[in-house]
Amino acid sequence: MTTWCCEFELSDGRFAAVTPRGEQDAARVLVRLHGEPLGYLTVPLAAAEADVVTEAAMARYADRIDAHLAVEGLAELSAVTGACPNRVVAGALVSVVVCTRNRAAQLGACLDRLAALTYPHLEILIVDNAPTDDSTRRVVEAAAAADPRFRYVVEPRPGLSCARNKGLAEARGTYLAYTDDDVAVDAGWVEGLLKGFGSAADVGCVTGLVATAEISGAAEEYFDARAASWSTRCEPQRFDLDGSAPPDALYPYSPGIFGTGANLAFERALLVELGGFDEALGAGTRTRGGEDLDIFVRVLRAGRALVYEPAALVWHHHRADREALLSQMFGYGTGLSAFVTKCLLQSGTRREVLGRIPLGVRRMAGIRSQTKERLTPTVEAPRGAMLREFLGFGAGPVLYLRARRAVRVAPRSGG
Repeated sequence: MTTWCCEFELSDGRFAAVTPRGEQDAARVLVRLHGEPLGYLTVPLAAAEADVVTEAAMARYADRIDAHLAVEGLAELSAVTGACPNRVVAGALVSVVVCTRNRAAQLGACLDRLAALTYPHLEILIVDNAPTDDSTRRVVEAAAAADPRFRYVVEPRPGLSCARNKGLAEARGTYLAYTDDDVAVDAGWVEGLLKGFGSAADVGCVTGLVATAEISGAAEEYFDARAASWSTRCEPQRFDLDGSAPPDALYPYSPGIFGTGANLAFERALLVELGGFDEALGAGTRTRGGEDLDIFVRVLRAGRALVYEPAALVWHHHRADREALLSQMFGYGTGLSAFVTKCLLQSGTRREVLGRIPLGVRRMAGIRSQTKERLTPTVEAPRGAMLREFLGFGAGPVLYLRARRAVRVAPRSGG
């Protein structure tokens, strides 16, 4: 089944989408009120009309709508007021960092969305990671000629964590927001991130909703179902080590619950204090992932809070073919077990992680059935997806040890 993924603003009855409405079978509608995501509705494509969606949303999300309007002092849906819970007063400079490598053809669409961000105090750094030509530089320089907020930066060492650390070194903002080059940011993305930081003084990291931009085949539908913990959650959540913890025996070593690296932000001073991202983890290294879970846990262990704020919305294009999906699932496995290996090598986390490994293995074994339950009845999981993930999990420890050795001998870039 193909699905048109879109959003619908209740206050003005407006639909919007990253990909156009066409001959899809159904519509999955992210319902928003004054920008705040309330939840999803799935309807036949023909029923994706303003009156139908409004009626269904008013029934399903009545409590959340009433709570939002009560804060604003409104009796009914109308324009945003100054008291809107999504309203953020502009102040601090925010540095947005996008790391990319040899993907100039798709980068332009990402930059167009970044240029439409509504927060006024921004710098936008595009980090070109170990480029093999000047195509990315040319795309960014063309964008910078029209919008001086854009800045081109080169990181010659390959690896996402190296590129992110280069962005950290170059950034000037109080807050540092990261996203990927295959992501379309919502115009109010930065305001959503700042809403998360403003929720409490101890918040050091904010993640947000990474909504699926398109479902045109089995590979995209499978990944959408597999990533439900951060692609469909529409209620804010706070995480810390002082009581705001979910009832999960794996916590805080729980992959997926905090968010994902495609949509995260930090208080820049905290990220500097933590030493940035582990350069033995992440895409572009042998481990192929794990850097986001690692930094989330390090934020919590530093005594700071992490907030998941769905108003910080981006749209993500998933892998559309089976081979690309299988490669990504292998990377999920290697990244997770590489992170676990790092924790086992550290005295401060070794005992905590050892005690959680049996439960973690059982939890992984249950992923297949949980993912299958989320798929529509006519869609089969791509053959070999879970096997690739388990194979990656087995390979991760060796890959992490090799990646650590490579980081020790590699010279750091300047800046």
